Amino acid sequence: MRLASLFYEFLLILLFALLSYWVGQQFLRPQPIAIPPQTSIPTATPDQPTQTQPLPFPWPFEPSLPPKLRPKPPEHIAKLVNSVYEQTQLTRSYDPTYVKLAYPNGDVDNRTGVCTDVVIRAFRAQGIDLQKQVHEDMRKAFKNYPKKWGLRSPDPNIDHRRVPNLMTYFDRQGKTLVVTKNPEDYKSGDLVVWELPSGQEHIGVVLAERTADETRPLIGHNVGAGTNVEDVLFAWPIRGHYRYFEPKIADNDKVRKHSSH
Repeated sequence: MRLASLFYEFLLILLFALLSYWVGQQFLRPQPIAIPPQTSIPTATPDQPTQTQPLPFPWPFEPSLPPKLRPKPPEHIAKLVNSVYEQTQLTRSYDPTYVKLAYPNGDVDNRTGVCTDVVIRAFRAQGIDLQKQVHEDMRKAFKNYPKKWGLRSPDPNIDHRRVPNLMTYFDRQGKTLVVTKNPEDYKSGDLVVWELPSGQEHIGVVLAERTADETRPLIGHNVGAGTNVEDVLFAWPIRGHYRYFEPKIADNDKVRKHSSH
C-alpha cells in the first residue's frame, strides 16, 4: 500500500513538471523582433524608380568637418618655431638671476631662463645672435635705450635679456607692427610683448599652431614655469607687436605685382 502511494505522488510531481515546462515555452519565451531583410541593391522596374529603404535603427553619427588648413610657414620661420618646441622639452624652470655670459653667443643653462631667453634661443636657431646685435646697437645709440637700471654703458651679459631693450632694438630695426585685437594679424614667427598684472613686460613667440577652435595662434613663452606653448595671445594687454622675419622675397614680389595692377 505504501509503495502504491509513493508511485502515485511521483506521477503527480512528474505531471506538474511537464505542465510547468509547457507553460514556460508557450507564454514566457521572448518573441523574436521581426526586422525586414535589407538588400544592398534595391530592385526596380522601368516604371517605378529605385527607392532606398531606411535603416531599421537610428544613425546618431554625423560627419565631422575637416580641420582648417593653415599655410605652412617658410623654412626660416619654421626653424624659429621648431626651436620653441624643442625648448619646451629642455627649459623647465624660470630664473632671472644675473649671470656673466660668454660673448658672442652667450647663454645661461638651457634648463632655465626667462621669457627673453625663449626669443634669444629661437633667433639663434635662425643664425641671429641677439646678444651681439643688441650690444652693438646699444654701443652706437645707448642714449636711445631705456635707463631703468641705472647703467652708464652697455652690458652684454644682461642687456639683450631685458624686454624693454628688445622692444627698443626691434623698433630701431623697423620691425614694429600695429597692435590690434584681430588674431589674424599675428603670424607665426611674430613677437608679442604684454604687460603683466605686476606691471612687468613679458615677451613670447607666435606659433603656427592654433587653438582648438581655430580662432587664435598659440604662443611659446616662459612666464615662470619653463617654456610652454599656451593660448595666451589676449591674456594680458599687448604693448608691442614685432615681425623680424619677413615672408619670402618671391611672396613680396607677388604682392608688389598685384598692387601695381
